[in-house]
Amino acid sequence: MNAADLLYSQGFGTRRHCIALVEEGFFEINSLHLSGATHFEVHKDPYSALAAHLSLPSQSPTGSPAQAGINAEDLESLAYRVEQVQWAYHSCAYVMLYKPMGIECSQKPSNWPSVYTLLPTPLRQRPRKGSSPGVQAVGRLDQDTTGLLLLSDDGQFIHKMSSPKHHVPKIYEVTTEDRLEQIVCEKLLKGVQLKDEYELITAQQAELTGEFTLRLTLTQGKYHQVKRMLAATGHKVSKLHRSQIGNLQIPSDLLEGEWRWLSKKEIDNLFI
Repeated sequence: MNAADLLYSQGFGTRRHCIALVEEGFFEINSLHLSGATHFEVHKDPYSALAAHLSLPSQSPTGSPAQAGINAEDLESLAYRVEQVQWAYHSCAYVMLYKPMGIECSQKPSNWPSVYTLLPTPLRQRPRKGSSPGVQAVGRLDQDTTGLLLLSDDGQFIHKMSSPKHHVPKIYEVTTEDRLEQIVCEKLLKGVQLKDEYELITAQQAELTGEFTLRLTLTQGKYHQVKRMLAATGHKVSKLHRSQIGNLQIPSDLLEGEWRWLSKKEIDNLFI
């Protein structure tokens, strides 16, 4: 892979723009990344293979001479900078975002700002064959709902996360306008009838956390599901927050409106 191809694959613009970024000295590469050190150098040749410009360790972990070249695993750990901002290579993008209130999960929002405006331009421009460019939200949260949102450009991952076959649980912290009783949890666990649904919709778990609050775990992803389920029990939701997807929670250091990459371990744990 050359520098221009790398930048294009990571969403830094058209191929022509990526070539210009490199030629004009805005692309720097950590030439010591395979030895565990960090040293960024300006790389101005958009067409030469990156492997030729990387300093490889003199020996492999087995003690034999290292082979010249760079594989996919090396690329995943490759750090580089574009216009002084540091990035890392990702063959597919998997990110979490702490969605604030007053944001729509839509590319073409109607009344509120789009959640995609909270992401940097490269994440919104990553090329996808046969699909709209950039990462896509894995499911949606209403504009008045806060909490954990996942986004990716991996179509198989999005499908797997959205498929009812995999039953990935999602945990919501619900606040209602009026006082709750234990019977509400019992109804939600037994199943409630929603309009336009032929079968009863059940919660995986439901527990009171206060006079006006409960924690609800769902494995489905139906339209306005939490609000409709509570309405079926005679209660109106006044505040809704998604705190967890699978085993993944919002980190304590991630503030509303912020995002970060998911690790491979975090991705794998979503389906445990």
